[in-house]
Amino acid sequence: MAGLVNVLVTVAVVAIVIARQFRARAIDTDRRWWLLPVILAVVSLREPGILDAHHRAESAVLLVMDLFIGLVTGVGWGWTTRIWTAPNGVVWTKSSKASGAVWIVGIALRAGVFALGSALGVHQDSSALMLGLAGTLLVRGGILTWRAQSVGAPSQPATSRPATSHPAPAYGDERSAYKERV
Repeated sequence: MAGLVNVLVTVAVVAIVIARQFRARAIDTDRRWWLLPVILAVVSLREPGILDAHHRAESAVLLVMDLFIGLVTGVGWGWTTRIWTAPNGVVWTKSSKASGAVWIVGIALRAGVFALGSALGVHQDSSALMLGLAGTLLVRGGILTWRAQSVGAPSQPATSRPATSHPAPAYGDERSAYKERV
């Protein structure tokens, strides 16, 4: 039953995160962007079945592969998200088409890791998937916060609608962009 709960939590978090990221949103760099990934990691690590008792080495390798894919997906997602500053100084973000491609590739690679584990006869718990998602969100949040601070994010959350002035570059974005300070 815990595995089903983990899968449902993971699916719900992914659906919410993806739906929110493809709409323009103001970034608040003082917000605790790391809290949700830490909660997901704690929930996933509390499960005893994260490693297969009969195939510990193979299971650990698959877990490391899934974590690596999660971290790389987070990096790709963080760098393909558009960031721009509105005239009132508020920093906004919105995922690009390239961000969607990063998600698709990340999901496909995770499915490949699961298929490899199944072919090897390794039991794979949903906790590994949740831990990989936590890594993805943690890295992405860190990169976006750093990028937002580099373009001058205010410390208060914004309440106005986004403007389209001075977008920061995002990989895969066809439009010309204002140079992001690094």
